[in-house]
Amino acid sequence: MRKNRVLIAGLFHETHTFLSEPTPAEEFRFLAGEELLAARGDASPLGGVLEFAERQGWQVLPGVWGMALPGGMVADQVWESFWLALRECIATQSTEGIDAIYLVLHGAMVCESHTDVEGDLLGRLRAMAGLEQVPIYGVLDLHANVSPAMILRSDCFVAYRENPHSDAREAAVRSAAMLNDRLRGGPRLTQRLRQVRIVWPPTGTGSASDPMLSLLRRARELEAEHPSIACVNILPGFAFADTPDTGLALTVVGTAAATDLEQVLDELENLAWRLAPLGVPRDLPLDETLRDWQSAQPEGLTVVAEPSDNIGGGAPGDGTGLLRGLLRHGIQGAAVCLYDPVAVERTAGVAPGEQIELSLGGRGSRLDAGPLEVTCELVDRRDGLFELQDKQSHLASVSGDRFDMGQCAIVRHRGVTILLTSQRTPPMDLGQWIHVGLRPESFRLIGVKAAVAHRRAYDPIAAHHLTVATPGPCSSDLTQFPYQHLRRPSFPLDPISTTD
Repeated sequence: MRKNRVLIAGLFHETHTFLSEPTPAEEFRFLAGEELLAARGDASPLGGVLEFAERQGWQVLPGVWGMALPGGMVADQVWESFWLALRECIATQSTEGIDAIYLVLHGAMVCESHTDVEGDLLGRLRAMAGLEQVPIYGVLDLHANVSPAMILRSDCFVAYRENPHSDAREAAVRSAAMLNDRLRGGPRLTQRLRQVRIVWPPTGTGSASDPMLSLLRRARELEAEHPSIACVNILPGFAFADTPDTGLALTVVGTAAATDLEQVLDELENLAWRLAPLGVPRDLPLDETLRDWQSAQPEGLTVVAEPSDNIGGGAPGDGTGLLRGLLRHGIQGAAVCLYDPVAVERTAGVAPGEQIELSLGGRGSRLDAGPLEVTCELVDRRDGLFELQDKQSHLASVSGDRFDMGQCAIVRHRGVTILLTSQRTPPMDLGQWIHVGLRPESFRLIGVKAAVAHRRAYDPIAAHHLTVATPGPCSSDLTQFPYQHLRRPSFPLDPISTTD
């Protein structure tokens, strides 16, 4: 019996278009051929799909998979190089036909000439001879900015349901199972999209609280109420990508009549507008918050998030705002992590216990006060390749089983332990501390450069959680950003009633 021949490929980047520096081409990691197939079984969405394909007996045609951590604008050359490589893979493997395509995408990638890279990718695939009608299924990050082109040119996308993204692999497998049903003679699915003019910052998109909690709950109820609906996706989008498609997207996939699908979208849109103000949080003032914390002397670990320097949102991760605040208030027993390869290199040849003068952080964003000059004690130097403690963590959705922080140095200054890394490391897994010999629960306070994605890792060990405003490019206050391509009016940037 002939096996179903399924091309598997992907492109994963969340693009912060307001950053002054582009994402360097060398930050992208590309897999093809046997390297792509080697991801089978790991904790990533790609690993989950490949494992499912093996169980179902698909003949996998490895395409190209590319990813980089969130960052600034992507050069056209990166996108075009990916496409040329993928097109070549398709050309060399399509002589016996391609039965379907499966894509692992983020959904919020922007390059110099295309605000909708994923839509462009799908258009180029559909334009290839023999691919005009093949089923195209895939998985999207919950923060995808979904365009009409993405929906028109594909058959079914399934989005993550959790933020932090603990279900990324599960969502990918769910979509693959739906494709498998189609390949076995199941009905063709219909997709419908509703773009809602609501733009929430990442801090307002956690799935454990409203607005997302109620929207996701209602989506699951609608799936249960309507057997002809295969899935309902709630995608709040990525606010820091300035595109015409940025913002909340609702999609519904199924065999139901178009009018029934539209009714589902009507209900969800109305609910979204009622909940819209709940997705606009206010980050706390730094000095007042630290002063109150010092006075209260709370028991247990306090996690202080500074979303303005959110590495998972594209920020450089070397902001000094929180560190300066900790030193200003004389807070002892605290720990922070900074991306600073220059400082790490400066510690080479220094023995543990010795003092060294360092200029820490402050180079990645013009909003920061600049490098912080300190005299530190070197605690240790370590390699940075660590095994994830939680294979369902948000970080696993990006990196699989392991992540490499690059060469690391641990230094201490006035009671604050500072982990310095040579690679930007989203604080989504406790393995980054444990690997270098630090027990995160032993600190009184840990600062994390994140919005929501850290919560799965830190909530089990934290007694208290604070979110503070510091200088940086991922502020929760979206009025600070000079949008040029966003559809206007959009809430909360424009005076739109959310109760009509």
